[in-house]
Amino acid sequence: MAAAARTPVIQDMSAVELTAAIRNRTVSAREALDAHLEQIESANPAINAVVTLDADAARQAARAADQRTLETDARELPLLHGLPMTHKDTHATRGLRTTQGSPLFRDFVPQEDDLIIARLKAAGVVTTGKTNVPEFAAGSHTFNEVFGTTTNPYAPDRSAGGSSGGAAAALGARIQAISDGSDMGGSLRIPASFCNVVGFRPSAGTVPAWPAKDVYSWLSRSGPMAREVADIALMLRAVAGPDHRRPPEAALAAESFARPLDRDLTGLRVAWTPDFGLGIPVEPEVLAVLQGQLAVFEQLGAGVEQACPDLRDADTVFRNTRAVEFVHAFGPLVREHGEAVKPEVHWNVDQGLALTAEDFAATATARTRLHLAVQDFFGNYDVLLAPAAQVLPFDASLRWPETVNGVRMETYLDWMRAACVISATGLPALSVPAGFSSGGLPVGLQMVMNHNEDFELLQVARAFEQATGFARQAPPVA
Repeated sequence: MAAAARTPVIQDMSAVELTAAIRNRTVSAREALDAHLEQIESANPAINAVVTLDADAARQAARAADQRTLETDARELPLLHGLPMTHKDTHATRGLRTTQGSPLFRDFVPQEDDLIIARLKAAGVVTTGKTNVPEFAAGSHTFNEVFGTTTNPYAPDRSAGGSSGGAAAALGARIQAISDGSDMGGSLRIPASFCNVVGFRPSAGTVPAWPAKDVYSWLSRSGPMAREVADIALMLRAVAGPDHRRPPEAALAAESFARPLDRDLTGLRVAWTPDFGLGIPVEPEVLAVLQGQLAVFEQLGAGVEQACPDLRDADTVFRNTRAVEFVHAFGPLVREHGEAVKPEVHWNVDQGLALTAEDFAATATARTRLHLAVQDFFGNYDVLLAPAAQVLPFDASLRWPETVNGVRMETYLDWMRAACVISATGLPALSVPAGFSSGGLPVGLQMVMNHNEDFELLQVARAFEQATGFARQAPPVA
């Protein structure tokens, strides 16, 4: 007699599996919450991912979810009904401390939810707490003076990345199935690469941000993280879609992510770049892992060539746009509080204040050239593959890597260029688990497609994920 299929423990369930189990009454919201809290108690001391917790309010919400399950037809329950999750500490959560990793906001409790949190709650999630971030989400290594450093579930002396580092570490440690995050210069993709999960930076407007000082800002994106691509699509069904307070962008509707993810990659035109055509330094072991996975696409029927868009304008576009957005977001804080704000934020604000009208004009022209170069590239290729991070997870005691493959990093942004230059294009991009170093450290593969091809990008990532299965390798702390 064949052995019965093993029922996965709750901590190992995907969001798709767990929400289905709650809806079908095989798992209660309270059982899901208990497993979530137990995993925080077990794994979090080693990684410091969850930094604020309100278990009492979460238990009350889980009880209410179970009552709703009993009283409501399963088909009418919200999409993420009963799913427990913590939220990124830069996303305001009504009634729950939101610090942005800054001593200036150590005890700040918002009166309203950010839009992405409001949409998650409307979809039925049970909010339990907050995950750690770098101060004001500046940089891709998660440490601050309020809560300390978040470390990697696969190697607790190494960085979890950032700025969504607490979110990625919580996912990797099996604390929860999905996480909300944001990405300006790699803040979803780099921690996903470090923690062996999926981090998705969507097209402009797909997951609108509100409130916003500048509704026309375009560089930073809110987006989902998960251990599986199907969970990314599920979360996007809850948080995607236009908002009337934002400009009318070509936002993708939530329903566009409800289609089947399975896709035949036969004939897909794939380009691979190890250095983005710019000589961006990448650690040899990262490249070795990724180059070893190119054959997977060929086995799936795709054609793979080494090629890259002309990204020569990307650094100018990214750095100048980021600097201006830092002036807008943090300039008043820097002026008022001085040394209470970390030096990297000071530096970025100063960069923005030093820009001239001529610099603004040159940046706009550079962005136009970059857009045309990208469109020319996608006339010949369907998807671009590249490193998501230039380094393996590094010593968590550092502020950032000082060198990459023998090249000195002059600023805290230099080691993030693999993500930053893609941010400058505005294209949808993700990092998907692609293997491990000889020492067992995760490596993520960055995938990029043309504007508003977000769902098609998830299909390609899903095909690679199914063919490889790297995300199923759990870390020691789990």
